[in-house]
Amino acid sequence: MTRENLYVAMTRGRDANIAYVAVDQPDAAHDVPHPGDNQAATGRSVLYGVLQHAGAELSAHETTIAEQETWGSIVQLAAEYETIAAAAQHDRWTTLIQHSGLTEAQAAEVLASDAFGPLTAELRRAEANRHDVDALLPRLVRASRLDDADDVAAVLHHCITAATTRPAGLGRIRKAPRLIAGLIPETTGTMNNEMRKALDERRDLIEARADAVLNRALDNKEPWTADLRPPPTEARTLVTWRRSARVVAAYRDRYQITADAVLGSSPESSAQKVDAVRARAALDAARSLTMSTQQADERRRAAPSIGRSL
Repeated sequence: MTRENLYVAMTRGRDANIAYVAVDQPDAAHDVPHPGDNQAATGRSVLYGVLQHAGAELSAHETTIAEQETWGSIVQLAAEYETIAAAAQHDRWTTLIQHSGLTEAQAAEVLASDAFGPLTAELRRAEANRHDVDALLPRLVRASRLDDADDVAAVLHHCITAATTRPAGLGRIRKAPRLIAGLIPETTGTMNNEMRKALDERRDLIEARADAVLNRALDNKEPWTADLRPPPTEARTLVTWRRSARVVAAYRDRYQITADAVLGSSPESSAQKVDAVRARAALDAARSLTMSTQQADERRRAAPSIGRSL
C-alpha cells in the first residue's frame, strides 16, 4: 500500500479510522513464506514501510536522488554485507558444527534448522567480539543439555548470545570489538578473494556513508544533532568525538530514523536492540567528551584570573 492510499483510507471515517495490520506468517501446512517476507515484522514496522512508500510520480532528479539514497544507505549496504558474509562462511560454519561434539543426527538437524542462519550470524558477531568461536562452540555443546531440545540450533544460538555479549578479555586487556561504523560485525576468517573483495568494498562504503550522514546532519543543523552537543575544537579530541558521533549517524541511517529524537522510538527487533545499546554508548561518549573539553576550557580561562587576584 502507498502512503497516499493509506491517507485516504484513514481520513474518511465519520466516527473512527482503524487500521488492522496483519503480521502473522503462513503455518507449516501451507506453502513456505515468500523470500521477501519479514519474519520479524511488527505492526509499527509495516506502517512505517507504508509511509515510506510514496505513490506520487517523481521528477527525474527526485528519482535519481531517491535511488541513490536507497541503494547507498547503510540499511541496504549492511544487508548486502551480511548476505555476502553468510555465503562466504557457510562452509566454515558447517564444518565447525559437524566437529563441535554434536552427534551426527544433531549436526544434521542444526544444518537443516530455520535457526541455522541466525546461529551463524551470532557466531560472526561473537567472533567480531574477539571470542575464539572454534573453541567456544564445542565447549558450549559439552555444557548444554541437547538430547531433549526441540531445536538444537536455537538452543546453541541462545547459549552463544549469553556467553559473548561482552567482548573477550578482562579489564585493560579487553580488546575493542571489530565493528563497521560501530555497529556491524566485521567478517574475518578464511574465504576466497572475490568474497573478501566484495566485503571490503561494502565495509568502505558503509564507513563513507556514515561520515556523509553525519556531515550532512551537522551542516544542516538537523535537530537530532543537538543531543550530541557542540563538537570539541581541539583536533585530536574532535577525531575521537566524530568516531562516536558517526555511530549514532550510522544507527539512524540503518534503521531509517527521521524523528528529531536522536535514537528515535524504542527498538523492536532483537538486532536493533543490540545496535541501540551501541548507539546509546556512543552518544554518551560524545556528550562526555564535549563536556570534559568544555570544563577544561573553563579551567584554563579561570586560571589567569586566579593568578592575578593572588
